[in-house]
Amino acid sequence: MAARSEHQTIPLSVLLKRELASEKTEKPDIAHGQACQSKKGEDFTLLKTECQRVLGDGVSTYSVFGLFDGHNGSAAAIYAKENLLNNILSAIPPDLNREEWIAALPRALVAGFVKTDKDFQQKAQKSGTTVTFVIIEGWVVTVASVGDSRCVLESSEGGLYYLSADHRLETNEEERLRITSSGGEVGRLNTGGGAEVGPLRCWPGGLCLSRSIGDMDIGEFVVPVPYVKQVKLSSGGGRLVICSDGVWDALPAEVALDCCRGMSAEAAAAHIVKEAIQAKGLRDDTTCIVVDILPQEKPPASVPHHRKPVKGMLKSMFRKKSSESSSYMDKEYMQPDVVEEMFEEGSAMLSERLDTKYPLCNMFKLFMCAVCQVEMKPGEGISIHEGAPNSRKFRPWDGPFLCSSCQEKKEAMEGKRSSGRLSSGSDE
Repeated sequence: MAARSEHQTIPLSVLLKRELASEKTEKPDIAHGQACQSKKGEDFTLLKTECQRVLGDGVSTYSVFGLFDGHNGSAAAIYAKENLLNNILSAIPPDLNREEWIAALPRALVAGFVKTDKDFQQKAQKSGTTVTFVIIEGWVVTVASVGDSRCVLESSEGGLYYLSADHRLETNEEERLRITSSGGEVGRLNTGGGAEVGPLRCWPGGLCLSRSIGDMDIGEFVVPVPYVKQVKLSSGGGRLVICSDGVWDALPAEVALDCCRGMSAEAAAAHIVKEAIQAKGLRDDTTCIVVDILPQEKPPASVPHHRKPVKGMLKSMFRKKSSESSSYMDKEYMQPDVVEEMFEEGSAMLSERLDTKYPLCNMFKLFMCAVCQVEMKPGEGISIHEGAPNSRKFRPWDGPFLCSSCQEKKEAMEGKRSSGRLSSGSDE
């Protein structure tokens, strides 16, 4: 989804060099809070700050926040919570520098989502889950999503950005077309006599969503391939609000952000859940995670300098500071720039999502399946471009490569092969 105002995509290397040139190398402070009112017990969250990654010249840290809204039971949500992060990280080669690691995230997220779905379906459990998964590295925020839980960003300058997609068939025309082109059907529940009721669903199975993890009884045109968006925040920071549909069915994004302005992240999450339940009642599990990405506080300068306040700065988004310390913030924090979009892609085609402009040796492990990371002998893997409309421009040895089972899953998701899955009713 787009922001209120459109921004041109900026190459990551340009942004990082610009950051170094202006000496804005300090990492932000991360504050977070969560709240939940449960009706079904199928919402789960993952909150991990200060995750460490070893680099050639030291240790880097990043934070991870995930929201998993299960349906047809909680098994898929629990499995995704416990395994998705490891599957994502295993898809990133070791020894990447910071620029390469951030650039590898969108492709690793796709691979991790697909592997998690593929592994869970081997357990023959029929539950499914939406996923909104956020990785914060420095000022760079990367969000991957399937389903209808969503993540919105309000920047320190006041801009509202939608960092996730809504994969409800009722509202997403592109997904309806993708499913019917792959061999599935989209329609409302038929009660007999020609009467149709309720939201649009995917048949067989009857799921309202076009993307999820799990749901082995639906058919593989409901895919686990996530929409991914990556942005770089300004040095002023911002606030992320990640909620299940129990919140978004009750509150527009603007209302959710406005109702908690001036509160800490923990208080804001609780207040958003309270407002959503007051608006619509507790009809579903209602979960909210709030993450504040804050500039580090600076000590007062030895000699006071008068600075003009920044116009449009949402000061109340951040922790309260004394009038003395806020008067002497470094100039770089008093003059924030804008949020820059670095990556956005929502295609369900793995040949498009796992392609890369970087050298393959940097982005994918040699002789490893790009999805499940299984080791393959030289010449054993199948090019991700196999059977693609533009495959003629690729040579047979052009990767990345898939193992035979991941190639079968790819073809099933594209409607080229029967998945052999069951067909039974499902609610979401």
